[in-house]
Amino acid sequence: MRIALYEPGVGYYRQGVRCIGREGDFFTSVSAGPLFGRLLAEQARQVWVSMGRPAEFTLIEQGAHDGTLARDILVGCRELDAALAEAVRYVIVEPDAKLQEAQRKTLASEPRIFWAADHAGIPSSPAALFLCNELLDAFPVHRVRWTGTEWRELWVGLAAGTSDLDFVEGALSDPRLATATSGLGTEFPVGYTTDICLDADAWVESLSTAPFDGAVLLLDYGRSAAEYFAPERMDGTLRRYYQHRTDGKVLEDLGDADLTADVNFTCVVQVAEKIGLNLALFIEQGRFLTKLFADTLSSRPMSMDTNSKRQFQTLTHPGLLGRNFHALLLAKGTPASHFSSASEQEAARRRLGM
Repeated sequence: MRIALYEPGVGYYRQGVRCIGREGDFFTSVSAGPLFGRLLAEQARQVWVSMGRPAEFTLIEQGAHDGTLARDILVGCRELDAALAEAVRYVIVEPDAKLQEAQRKTLASEPRIFWAADHAGIPSSPAALFLCNELLDAFPVHRVRWTGTEWRELWVGLAAGTSDLDFVEGALSDPRLATATSGLGTEFPVGYTTDICLDADAWVESLSTAPFDGAVLLLDYGRSAAEYFAPERMDGTLRRYYQHRTDGKVLEDLGDADLTADVNFTCVVQVAEKIGLNLALFIEQGRFLTKLFADTLSSRPMSMDTNSKRQFQTLTHPGLLGRNFHALLLAKGTPASHFSSASEQEAARRRLGM
C-alpha cells in the first residue's frame, strides 16, 4: 500500500496533483465548495479567542493538496474578524515539491504562507490550530486475519498458478502488530480480516513533539474501536476508489487508484493521551459543522444562496458527508477546557468507548 500510494514517480499521490471532486476518483468536503473552509475559519476564530486573541496565531495544515482549503479558510478569517486575519500566519506541512508548487500557485495572493517539510520544521508557535482533512485515511495499513488460533498478516504475492497479485497469509511483519492484535481478543470468526495502521501511531507521536501549543483538529472518515473491530465486519475497511467507484479490488490498478481505510479514532486518542495531548471533542462532522455555522451566524450574518445551501447539505447530511466523517479535537500544551465543555469531553469519551 505504501508503494502503491507514495513511491516516487509511480505512487498514486506521487504523480503530480491529483484531480479531486467530480472529475477525479473521489469527492471530499473541500470539493463541496468554499463553505467548508469558511466554517473551519470559525473554528480557528474560537481557538484564537480561547487562547487570548494573541497578536500572532498560527494555522498549520498537513495534507493540503493544492491549497484550496487553505485559501478558503483564510478568506473566511478575513470575513469573520479583521484582527484574526491580521494575526494569522499559515504553515503547510508538505514534503512533496510538486504539491508545494501547486499550493504556491493557489495561494499566490496570500502574504503570510510558509512551508515545512515535516512536523519538526513547523515554526515555534505558542498559539496555533493544527488541522488536517482526510489525511490519516491515506496512511498505509497492515491487513491481518484471524485463523482461529492466531493472527496472521496478509502479504501481497501471486495467486497459485497465475501471475495475478493476491493476498497470501504469512507471519506478522512488525512486532508492533503482535502488540496491537494481542488486545483484540479471540472472539472472532475464522477468516475475520481487519486493518492495523501503525503509521498513525508514529504520526501522533511526531505531532506531540512539534513546536506549537494549541488545538489539533482531525477531520476524517472512521469510527470507534468497538465499531472498527466489530465481529460482523469480516473484511475490514480497506478499499479502493477509482473513477468515483469504490470496491474491495485493492490489488487492481495499483498506482492509478486511491487506497484508503477508515481511521480508528479510539486508537488515535489513546496514543495521543499517552504522550500528553488531551481529548476535547469527538463528534460527527454534520453536527460539528452545524454548530460552527450557528456560531458564525451569531457573530456575523451570512447570506446563503442556493449554491451555499447545497454545499451545507452535502457537508452535513447523514447520507452524504455528515455521519461517516468525524471531527476529533485535541488540546496540545493547554487544557482541553479551553476548547470544549466537560460534558462535551465526557460525550467524546463515551463515543470512543473510553
